[in-house]
Amino acid sequence: MEKNWQIIQPDSSSVERIRRILNCTYATAAVLVNRHIKTESEARNYINFSLNNIRPPFFIKDIDTAVKRITRAVIKHEKILIFGDYDADGITATAILLEFLQYTGADVSFYIPHRTKEGYDLQADHIFGHALANEIDLIITVDCGSSRHEAVDAAQKSGIDVIITDHHTIDNIPPAFAVVNPRRQDCTTGFDHLAGVGVAFALIICLRKHLRSIDFWKKLPEPNLKEYCDLVALGTVADMVPLIHENRILSKIGLDVINKGLRPGLKALVNVSGINENKAVTDDIAFRLAPRLNAAGRIDHANTAVELLTTRNIKRAHEIALSLDHMNKTRQAAEKRILEDILEYIKKNPDVLNKKTLILSHHNWHEGILGIAASKLVERFYRPVILISTKNGIGKGSGRSIPGINIYDSLSVCSSHLQRFGGHPMAAGLQIRENRIKIFANDFDAAVSSVCSPDDFAKTVNIDCELRFDDISHQLIDELESLHPFGEGNPEPLFMAKNIIVSSSRIVGKHHRSMVLRQAGNNSNKPIQAIRFNIDTDSIKTGSLEESYEQIAFRLRWNRWNGKKTIQIVIQEI
Repeated sequence: MEKNWQIIQPDSSSVERIRRILNCTYATAAVLVNRHIKTESEARNYINFSLNNIRPPFFIKDIDTAVKRITRAVIKHEKILIFGDYDADGITATAILLEFLQYTGADVSFYIPHRTKEGYDLQADHIFGHALANEIDLIITVDCGSSRHEAVDAAQKSGIDVIITDHHTIDNIPPAFAVVNPRRQDCTTGFDHLAGVGVAFALIICLRKHLRSIDFWKKLPEPNLKEYCDLVALGTVADMVPLIHENRILSKIGLDVINKGLRPGLKALVNVSGINENKAVTDDIAFRLAPRLNAAGRIDHANTAVELLTTRNIKRAHEIALSLDHMNKTRQAAEKRILEDILEYIKKNPDVLNKKTLILSHHNWHEGILGIAASKLVERFYRPVILISTKNGIGKGSGRSIPGINIYDSLSVCSSHLQRFGGHPMAAGLQIRENRIKIFANDFDAAVSSVCSPDDFAKTVNIDCELRFDDISHQLIDELESLHPFGEGNPEPLFMAKNIIVSSSRIVGKHHRSMVLRQAGNNSNKPIQAIRFNIDTDSIKTGSLEESYEQIAFRLRWNRWNGKKTIQIVIQEI
């Protein structure tokens, strides 16, 4: 894959101003300016923030209508059904709304469809088969529902109100009682970065305030919403929405709550995931906690994950966490088989890579694993990828894209071939008849080709600044740690250094290389410990090599071990 190294060139006067205001290193000031932090208030708020820095969500379109309808249902003890999605975002959104409404004494239950048996999102069958049978008065969707016109119509005709809370791209608004989706074109409040759980949390903020205005909390202590932020952080990071504005604040505060171990289910999941107690970071959510939560919906049923997040029974929490860990291992094995199948196919049919996109289908692929496998293929081949599992003439697929190519828009161009589809610019799901896959693949590739440029397929490595080993210090790493959390849209700082010499090297684990590095021409000539993860270790020689690299791109972190911390370079590119 072609990669372009690009050193960001921040305005020098802005960098100097931030450096002077914060009394920080040049590198830290450059990182902040690269993230559009240029004033004193912006800099201080970026580093020191609280829930008070969250903008009031009261003006999100339809949120007031939703709040008043839910309040009526709570007070009149109407039957409320929370209908959620089966991924980590939907699971946490379901759990957070369920907990809040249970606390108010509402008559509330939840329903998450089985991924393979029922498929994605609210459907008319759920109205007739579950809501009516259980005499539901109000349905609240979380992380889904924005395109479900048929299901909303069925609910209306059955006398059931529907409130949609979602964050997926929305074109035609369903005729629901309220549609709380910041991506609505008529919603200009600037909350379109929120994940599904973020929208649910915004609803809870507004609901708590409205209940306060009618003296609801006189007989019941008003809940502390900070305690819900662990779930917000979990769903937000897992869904890979931009970690900016409210998302960054809620994720930071949520990580603090996670590290306090207040929720038995999350504490148990942290333990089985091998995360250092009280030291979870966003990477731990993305690569350890979220995959285990998602495994429930992929391998079995997402209800298990909701139970984990809401149980107060420590023994039961441990049992479920172990079960999810086992499901995740099953998921990893299935993913490995799918990727091996695809890589073998590409090896035999290399011409498939002549196109701008990669669309493949197979009847043996587990549809619950396709999204993860597609992400891995995007990393490897850097182009939009759609994988489709076919059964009984119907294909169900998941797609992932690359920056600059909106997969949802390209699917919209080809919608005549699809039975249904939905998603984001970077990820989408679809259903299609098997006999339409070939023509769809051609038209989708044409749609992408019409809006892309050659530069879109060269991955850009954005480097915050060049950094000499002499300038790496304890102060710098402490400052970088103060900029957490990092994630999608707010990447961990990446630096570049030239003329690097490998003094020694050894393989750790199966696929990681630990090294001691020096920089030629460095005044102090000080060695620095480095590690490079997930590489082909068979081609690496170890020992004393005096091997050299023209330049490396790396991140700086503390390596904490046995109560001590040392400077460590984490190499991303060479």
